[in-house]
Amino acid sequence: MIKIIFFGTSSFGIPALEILEKAGMAPLLIVSTPDKPKGRKLQLSPSPVRVWAEEHSIPVITPSTLKDRDAVHAIQEKHADVFVVASYGKIIPKEILNIPPKGTINIHPSLLPLLRGPSPIQTAILKNAETGATLMLTDEEVDHGPILAQQALEAKNLSYPKLEQALAELGARMLADLLPAWVAGEITPKEQDHEKATYTKKIKKEDGHIDWKKSGAAIEREVRALNPWPGTYTFTDGKTRLIITKAHIENTSEKHPPGTVIKTKNGDFAIAASDTMLVIDSIKPEGKQNMTGKDFLRGNSFLSGEKLT
Repeated sequence: MIKIIFFGTSSFGIPALEILEKAGMAPLLIVSTPDKPKGRKLQLSPSPVRVWAEEHSIPVITPSTLKDRDAVHAIQEKHADVFVVASYGKIIPKEILNIPPKGTINIHPSLLPLLRGPSPIQTAILKNAETGATLMLTDEEVDHGPILAQQALEAKNLSYPKLEQALAELGARMLADLLPAWVAGEITPKEQDHEKATYTKKIKKEDGHIDWKKSGAAIEREVRALNPWPGTYTFTDGKTRLIITKAHIENTSEKHPPGTVIKTKNGDFAIAASDTMLVIDSIKPEGKQNMTGKDFLRGNSFLSGEKLT
């Protein structure tokens, strides 16, 4: 039996936990992050990984820092063979990384050394780049350690939530296949080509503000990459925010200033980009529910011909 401690926070880690349990390799201990305030009432809510751990009766700890002596002791006393990390969200200190004899394996959602850093999934969509999953040994630098396994994934036209789920499931399958061979000493890690490394940035709220002077293709990728957070948004009068949740490109011979609201011949709600128009499939006006673009324009026909910012 392989003894595993799992570090994770977001739902990205759930497929790995599920497949490990089914393969008879359920973690001895799960390490997640503390509960965080969520929703309008800012009620403290546990992480998806903590919820999973409690539902499956697996011990879970949620230290605010991995320098906490009680947390270190809880981890050490399990005498794990290997640690697995999937979207944990905190830096793991060297003292922890060095505990298991077979190291710490991270599931990273890109083809390292490409797209290191905090937003590999969003950036792959934004850049229309090839992506996939990498299993790597974690060291003290960000996404820097040697590679154990890597597999590409066809990601064409996927939204962020769907691509995240697909990469999580791919990484989970790779992990279940790799762990027995890795612990048995049958796999040789391969150093990354650090000269080819590319880096992603932390996504900020203002990154969702649409610049209609960009190409329709670029804006459509932003809609897929930046929903549900921060959301891709525009303003009707400089104040009223409209969050565009789904859209597609439609070529047109008509010329309109970027940002102009267009009612198409089919009654669709479209907005002019620099080179084409973006048909809005669904939209969420600030403070309201998500609705179809057609329904929104039907109730706001006065916007036709107006310019969004």
